[in-house]
Amino acid sequence: MADTESNIEDAAFKQRQRALSTWDNEGGASPDEVHVDIPELTNTELVHLRIRVIALENMIITLLAEGSDRQREVAREMATYIQPRAGFTQHPLTIKAARQMNDMVSRAEHFRTVQP
Repeated sequence: MADTESNIEDAAFKQRQRALSTWDNEGGASPDEVHVDIPELTNTELVHLRIRVIALENMIITLLAEGSDRQREVAREMATYIQPRAGFTQHPLTIKAARQMNDMVSRAEHFRTVQP
């Protein structure tokens, strides 16, 4: 039984590492891809994007609040993996992203303690 749990944890660790490795190259984009000129977003599009991000944030907090302690722990672990590629310095936005992830987990934990 312990061997099975160890295999499951090892597989989960490898899956998490694969997912996180795509952050190093911005979601798996290869450097030889042809980049298309993308038009600037309009103000209306930016407002809609902001609304969607707020909705997604709240959805993630809800899911974390209803999830297991291990799921929240993994979310915090993933935040620690946000780091620059070798030879690069930490970018302020990545630092903020890691803080935001931890903040969302904290907000979810607070939501768990509030019972109607």
